Amino acid sequence: MSIQVQHISKRFGAYEAVDDVSLDVASGELVGLLGPSGSGKTTLLRMIGGLESPDRGTILLAGLDVTNRRAAERGVGFVFQHYALFRHLSVFENVAFGLRVQPAKVRPSKEAIRRRVHELLQLVQLDAMADRYPAQLSGGQRQRVALARALAVEPKILLLDEPFGALDARVRKDLRRWLRALHERLHVTTLFVTHDQEEALELSDRVVIMNQGRLEQEGTPEAVYHNPKTAFVCQFLGDVNLFHCRSEGGRVYLSAPSRDGAAGARAANARTVFIRPHLLDISLGWTDSRQFRAAVLMVNPAGPVVRVELESEWGDVVRVDLSQERYRALGLRPGTQVFVAPKADQDALLTA
Repeated sequence: MSIQVQHISKRFGAYEAVDDVSLDVASGELVGLLGPSGSGKTTLLRMIGGLESPDRGTILLAGLDVTNRRAAERGVGFVFQHYALFRHLSVFENVAFGLRVQPAKVRPSKEAIRRRVHELLQLVQLDAMADRYPAQLSGGQRQRVALARALAVEPKILLLDEPFGALDARVRKDLRRWLRALHERLHVTTLFVTHDQEEALELSDRVVIMNQGRLEQEGTPEAVYHNPKTAFVCQFLGDVNLFHCRSEGGRVYLSAPSRDGAAGARAANARTVFIRPHLLDISLGWTDSRQFRAAVLMVNPAGPVVRVELESEWGDVVRVDLSQERYRALGLRPGTQVFVAPKADQDALLTA
């Protein structure tokens, strides 16, 4: 089932939560709505689900205008950020609720409901807690129950609001993999809200990045990460170093911001360049005219990538990611004097 949002806007008092957003989600697509807090992503999701009414614009599901239809008439499954579980029902009955209230002609048998619920509870690692009540669960456990409940009825559209936000890292990764596998099997049209860049880039067929109520950029995870269209997207999607620089003879030289008063003279060749930490390299000697001097401030060698923080010769902090092999070859320690240069040609750099 496709989703079409056409010029949707929503205001709360003087605050414009969503400002003229248009978005198409193809049937069977898994799309991540990514952005910082207050960017409008949850408000947009709630309007699609029928939990908020837009001030302007149109919402179509499978080509049908549902802008003024109630949530119950839209056929969507919703996982709320704050669980919204039935406190008087057990974990088992919370998950089974959507199945039990289906019309008699499509309602599964009691045995089929029991089997389906236990399968879902095993998936979210709560099968042993089937008889407990929400008040007896941790926040992370409640979120897993909410996810299982939404999936129980196998909706045609699944709307998820920060579905993994309350879970610990290991369970969150397991559930992300499971949700992706479920999507590949059922092809449920899925729209999920997150502020976690890694989550959006790992899970999504397409990422929609929002900022201050507007759609900033959309595209495949690879496209938005490697080809950001705005400075906001570049800086929001992972670590990035910002350099003021000059260009001479077609080459870019990283340097400190110019502090002289000749603003007009700087305009012809001044640029701002964004470079991700893994696109910088460190040397112990001078090997490239584009290099600048720096001193090692901190090294974190835990994990497959070594995180290095440097102080540039003009005083800014610069972050560089190295492989373990490169780190060991360099023998870096706090205080080591080094030279830094971009790995990529200037055309491959993220610029603005």
